[in-house]
Amino acid sequence: QVQLVESGGGLVQAGGSLRLSCAASGSIFSLAAMGWFRQAPGKQRELVALISSGGSTNYADSLKGRFTISRDNAKNTLYLQMNSLKPEDTATYYCKIVYRGYSYWGQGTQVTVSS
Repeated sequence: QVQLVESGGGLVQAGGSLRLSCAASGSIFSLAAMGWFRQAPGKQRELVALISSGGSTNYADSLKGRFTISRDNAKNTLYLQMNSLKPEDTATYYCKIVYRGYSYWGQGTQVTVSS
């Protein structure tokens, strides 16, 4: 069983920045692919960014250049640096870990961007 705990969300003005963290329990972190997803009210959950166990990254096209995903395997922690935030970035942000066919989600952290 893997537990994921997100933190770092909050209220920020448009143009501001936030860094989300996702702390993982267990020993598989460095071997697993991880990702950030988000879900706005009334909308489906969507991919934000992915990072492989080797550090390769992929982003939603609309977010390239503003968001950066990274990981610190020594700390079992995943990060999402979000810059130039827009009101449309308002959502609950979730981290996900995938390993050998198993996947786990965190509980989410709310990000609200005011105009």
